[in-house]
Amino acid sequence: MVTTAEVRANGLAISYTTEGSGPPLLLLHGATSMGIHDWGAQRPLLRPEFTLYMPDARGHHRTRYDVRAGWSRDALVDDALAFADALGLERFHLMGLSMGAGTAVRLASRQPERVASMIAISPVLERNPAAAVARRRMDPAAVEREEPVWTAELVQRHDTHQGEGAWRRQLEAIREDTQTLTELTPEELRRVRLPVLLVYGDRDPWVPLEQAVRIKRQLPDARLLVVPECGHVVEAERPSVFNPAMQQFLRRQRAQP
Repeated sequence: MVTTAEVRANGLAISYTTEGSGPPLLLLHGATSMGIHDWGAQRPLLRPEFTLYMPDARGHHRTRYDVRAGWSRDALVDDALAFADALGLERFHLMGLSMGAGTAVRLASRQPERVASMIAISPVLERNPAAAVARRRMDPAAVEREEPVWTAELVQRHDTHQGEGAWRRQLEAIREDTQTLTELTPEELRRVRLPVLLVYGDRDPWVPLEQAVRIKRQLPDARLLVVPECGHVVEAERPSVFNPAMQQFLRRQRAQP
C-alpha cells in the first residue's frame, strides 16, 4: 500500500511517500525531481523486502520552501537526518540519485553509525569544468526555449505546490550550487565506514570516469559499478544492469548480522 503524508522536520513540512515492509530504506531523489519519481523501475523489487521512505526535498514538489531564502547541500543533509529522526528511524539503508546521492554520502560521512548500507548513483562530489554543457540543462531560459515538454513537466511538478515561477528559481539555485560546489575532503570520505555501492554511467556528462574511480578509492568499503553506454540517470536508463546489482548488494547487506 502506497501512503503519502507530511512530517514536521528541520522547520519544514516534509512530504513523503512510503510503501513496503521490512527494514527502512530511505530513497533520495535527484534535483528537479520528487520523492517517488526516480524509482519506478526499482520500487516493485524493493517493497517486498524493505519499507521505502521517499521524501520530497526542500523546494521540490510538495515540500514547500522558497529557495530564495538560501540553498545548500548541508541543509539537505540536515533535512534528511531530521526526517529520519521525526519518523523514529534510528538506522536505515540509503539510496540516492545525483543530488540525492550527494546528500546520502554527506549524511553517511556525518553520521555513519546510522547508515546500514548505501547505494550512491551518480553523486557529483567534485567540481568538473567539463560539465558546462550539462549545466546548460539547469539554465531556466535555455530549458524553456529548447525543452518545452520538460518545462511543462517542471511547472506541473513544482509550481502547482510551490507557487508560480518556482521551477525557474529552483533551477537557478541548483545551477549556482553546482558552480560553487564545496568538495568533500578525503578525510570526510574516509569517515563513510559502511558498505557502499557507487554507480556511474560511462557517459555521464557531470562526472568523468577518472573522478568516479578516485572517489571509490577514498571510500573505505566501496565497490564501483560502471554501466556501459549510460549517462547520468543510471537506474532509469539501464535498469536491466542496475537492478540486479542493486538487489545483490542489498541482500548481501541484509544477510549481515
